[in-house]
Amino acid sequence: MKDEIRKVMVIGHKNPDTDSICSAICYANLRNRIRERNLQSGLEDDGRVYEPCRAGVINKETEFVLHRFGFELPRLCLDVRAQVSDLDIRGELGIPSGTSLRNAWRKMIEQDISTLPVVHGNGHLEGVITVSDIAMANMDSLEADILSKAHVPVRNILETIEGELINGDAEGFIDRGRLIIGAGSPEAMEDIVEEGDIVIVGDRYEAQLCAIELGASVVIVCLANKIAKTIRKLAEENHCMLIATHYDTYTVSRLINQSIPVGNHMQTKVMCFTPATSLDEVREAMSRVRYDYFPVVDDEDIVHGLVSKRNLINLKRKELVLVDHNEKSQCVDGFEEAEILGIIDHHRIGDMETSGPILFRNQPVGCTATIIYHMFREHGIGIEPPIAGLLCCAILSDTLKFRSPTCTKKDRDAAADLAVIAGVDLDQLASDMFDAGEDMTGKTPDGVFHNDCKTLRHNGMRLAIAQGTFNSVASLEKAEQMIAGYIDEVPEREGLDMAFYLATGIQDQSSDVLYAGRGADALLREAFRTETEGGKVHLPGVMSRKKQFVPALLDALENDL
Repeated sequence: MKDEIRKVMVIGHKNPDTDSICSAICYANLRNRIRERNLQSGLEDDGRVYEPCRAGVINKETEFVLHRFGFELPRLCLDVRAQVSDLDIRGELGIPSGTSLRNAWRKMIEQDISTLPVVHGNGHLEGVITVSDIAMANMDSLEADILSKAHVPVRNILETIEGELINGDAEGFIDRGRLIIGAGSPEAMEDIVEEGDIVIVGDRYEAQLCAIELGASVVIVCLANKIAKTIRKLAEENHCMLIATHYDTYTVSRLINQSIPVGNHMQTKVMCFTPATSLDEVREAMSRVRYDYFPVVDDEDIVHGLVSKRNLINLKRKELVLVDHNEKSQCVDGFEEAEILGIIDHHRIGDMETSGPILFRNQPVGCTATIIYHMFREHGIGIEPPIAGLLCCAILSDTLKFRSPTCTKKDRDAAADLAVIAGVDLDQLASDMFDAGEDMTGKTPDGVFHNDCKTLRHNGMRLAIAQGTFNSVASLEKAEQMIAGYIDEVPEREGLDMAFYLATGIQDQSSDVLYAGRGADALLREAFRTETEGGKVHLPGVMSRKKQFVPALLDALENDL
């Protein structure tokens, strides 16, 4: 079994309908239950967990169905282009700004990394420190009062020179004095040591005594095996911090500046990314700078780790299974940068291309949910009542309660079986569902048109074909009134050649078609051998966009070429 869990998004088309949403939820349920069974049986696991997603806002019919059977709304995903979250983010949460340069350097060596985030105690990003910054700090440390200017914590000094605090406050700071090496005679020290200085001395009693009497604020005793009681007492009386170390004076003088906090040398103008930053933006940004690592922060600037230029080589593309569509124009944005693992659909085969062979299941039935129902049966996975309810509603919706010419015996048989499992009455469920879908409360013309709209590309032309299905004449007429004054704007605003809206009546099994765009009226006359007038045409018996309306339009377009 693999340790890594890989999330696969199961997603339908833009402007999702009930079949698109329900099929995504149910197929994800099927795949996850197959995985559970395999794990229990000790079979090999590929680590994939399936998550239902949606590529747009759901309609009221679908909202009713999800609520009726107790399902949460699938996660909205409008773009699947690669993001920082798809990279192997290095889990480096950063160091406090008070960390010494030496400790930062040690951590870089141990973790083989050249950049560390610098953070507040709560993980809030302050800046970054790089190997180059540390090198420059060591090269540029000639000022005698650099420790006091940097307000170095005493604890940093103790850690850096491996010192023992004999007298003084370990939680204090160096806030005054120059760094002096007291290697000469007491007379020579009198000429160079001033009150408040930090004096490095050897193990000679006279030098230690002289430094304290001259008013040193800190005396660091090197090669200290034992410090005399007199020196300890004198240091305490003079409020002089006394530190002992096993290092010699030369080594201490080299090390002590490395106790300076990284906050004094960090870069505060930091290029960082959020998990949602697109990789196109990341590549462009990384090309402008020379350093290699970049913090990843959330919306509150809390550090989550680091990414590097090398991470771009090991990009993990998002993995998708498409349901209820197989045309580029209907796919979620950015699908070209994802890896498509499978397609389950009942529409015509469109223009999708994949880099390798995938599971592609396309059957001439009235609903994708019917295919998924049979996949449950084929895998021997029992269908739970709530899942059965979703599948049943999807079939009723897509087949217009078996009235659509796309409906097959497989759809009717599947719905009947699913109704028994879900414990529902088909007639009552269909009535409730269609009534919920026809509710116009709060809807706009744009919302009505794009509630179920698909874009078709053919021979260089781009057509939008929307459809609404209505159980009542009143709802159908209200929808037509809203679309009539709106559809004329659609072609120009959305870069289309033509736009069509099918207002389909379930009871009389016909459609009123509202249209706009140059040549749309002539195309309808050619396709259906009927007359058009005032931007509207009535088509008796036409209920299916997929099986009746679109094929007729395509044939007419071919004849015109």
